[in-house]
This record gives sequence, C-alpha cells and structure tokens, in this order.
Amino acid sequence: MRHTARTVLVLAAFALAACSKTTPSANAQVDHEPEGAMPPRIALSPEQIRTAGIVIAQAGSAVIRQTLPVYGTIAPDAERVREVGARFPGIIRSVRSKVGDTVRAGETLATVESNESLQTYAVVAPIGGVVTVRQANPGEQTGDKALFTVADLSKVWAELALFPRDRAKVRVGQTVRVASTDAGLHAEGPVVYVAPFGSSSNQTLTARVRLENAERRWAPGLYVNAEVTLGEASVLLAVRNEALQSLEGRPVVFVQGDEGFEPRPVRIGRTDRQWSEVLEGLERGAHYASANSFILKAELGKGAAAHDH
Repeated sequence: MRHTARTVLVLAAFALAACSKTTPSANAQVDHEPEGAMPPRIALSPEQIRTAGIVIAQAGSAVIRQTLPVYGTIAPDAERVREVGARFPGIIRSVRSKVGDTVRAGETLATVESNESLQTYAVVAPIGGVVTVRQANPGEQTGDKALFTVADLSKVWAELALFPRDRAKVRVGQTVRVASTDAGLHAEGPVVYVAPFGSSSNQTLTARVRLENAERRWAPGLYVNAEVTLGEASVLLAVRNEALQSLEGRPVVFVQGDEGFEPRPVRIGRTDRQWSEVLEGLERGAHYASANSFILKAELGKGAAAHDH
C-alpha cells in the first residue's frame, strides 16, 4: 500500500508541475541544447522510472490486426447444460441443493419416494457444475418437469450480435478478443458457430465464441465488447500505442539512451488497438517507454517552460 500511495503522489506531482509550468523537478534533469542541436533529453534514475510506472520495451516486429467491433453477452455453453428429472413419479422427501451450489457428477440433489414401490431413490447430478435452476421442494409430487438444471461453466459462450452487412465477414474458426470493461476482463477464443438466420426483433445474427472459464470469472449475463479478427499483417517494426505522444503536432516515441529519454519523431503506418507500425524515425531494437510515457512529455514541458524564462 505504501508503494502504491507513493506512485500516486509522484504521478500527481508530475501532472501538477506540467500544468503550472513551474521549474523542473530537482530529481529529473532535462538537458537543453541550442536551436538546431540534438533534441532535449530527460534523465531519470532507475528508481524514478520504477516509481513512475514507466515500462521499457524493445522495438521490433508485431502483428497488426484488422478487426470488426461487435457486442454481446456471456451465456452458458448449451452443450454443457443438463436438466435433471425424477426417474419415477413420486413424492419429494428431501432436497440437498439450491441455486448457486457447486455439485459433483453423481452427487445427490434430492430424494424421491416412488408412488409404486414406496422405495426412496436419489436424484443425482449427471455432470459436475453449478445448479442454475431448482424446481423441487420437500412434499411436492414429481411430474414431467425437470427438478434441477446443472451447468458446467468451465467453458462459456460469448454470444455476439452481427448486423447482416457483416455476416459475410465472420467465419467459424476466426479469433475473437472479448472484453468486459466493467469487470476488467479480457480473453480470446474461436468462433464456433454463426447463425444461418437472424432475429426478427433486432435484425441481427448470432455468432458464438467459446471462452475458457476455469476460474468462473465470465458470469452468464455479463455484457461484453468484442473484436473479430478479420485479417492479420506482420510488420517489421511497431510500438505499443501507449508509447505514442504528440509534440508540436507530430507523433513521437521516447527512446531511452545512455543520457536519458529522447523524444524521437516517427511516421506511423498501419495501426490497431494495441500496435502501431513505424515507417520512419526508429530503429529495430531501440528501447522505448511503452507505458506512462505521458510523464516524460510532462517533464519535458516543465523543462521547456523553465528554459523560456
């Protein structure tokens, strides 16, 4: 907790100083050169870099994805759901499970006394999972209805809505990135089904994506955003999008050298949610600030303000 509080204070100090245009921080040194010389550099100690949360990455190849944004909800995998009924008509004598309980395959859910033999037998879970429906209470007479529904939620579906114009773009086997901003979750899974017909109520078709859910973080009913990967292109040089800052209307990357961080103007090509292709201005293998680079921009602004005075 002490380290987290310190980080917040450092970030706040950086941001406040950048906005107020005060003199440079005593702990961060900005070296300025005459006009036409080398760009300014920001010298930070390893401890300052760690405290500010600045992440250093190495520039290299990456895969740029062409994606289709869609939305949907999490649903149980219907192939992993079982309804459980009484084998013989009778009176329910006891109920051992309720909605939300985790049960094992073969575990007793309830006991029923047969009307014909007057013998009591167990109603057991056919699979391991979670009890999602219970329609059984002691003393009730069984009928044709299911007494319990058990769902194995170790794998779930993300059911995504496709507009008719996008139907031809989505195929079984494509990779989909699914995210829930509210729950802070993200995962990838394959398209396992695309509906051949749409819904008359909202004029959309359903595509299903299978997600691993061993920790049961993806709860059925959760709203999600998703990106279907339509195509991929390998590029020789790319940087994380978080690394890009704007100086004087041009994109720059803060490159780490022996004398500190230098803002390097770059020309950007193809981009997606994670990566941006670099066409000019950066060499492969260069070490750059891939996260929290805005702190370096703020520190550079402080130094420029002091230099003007």
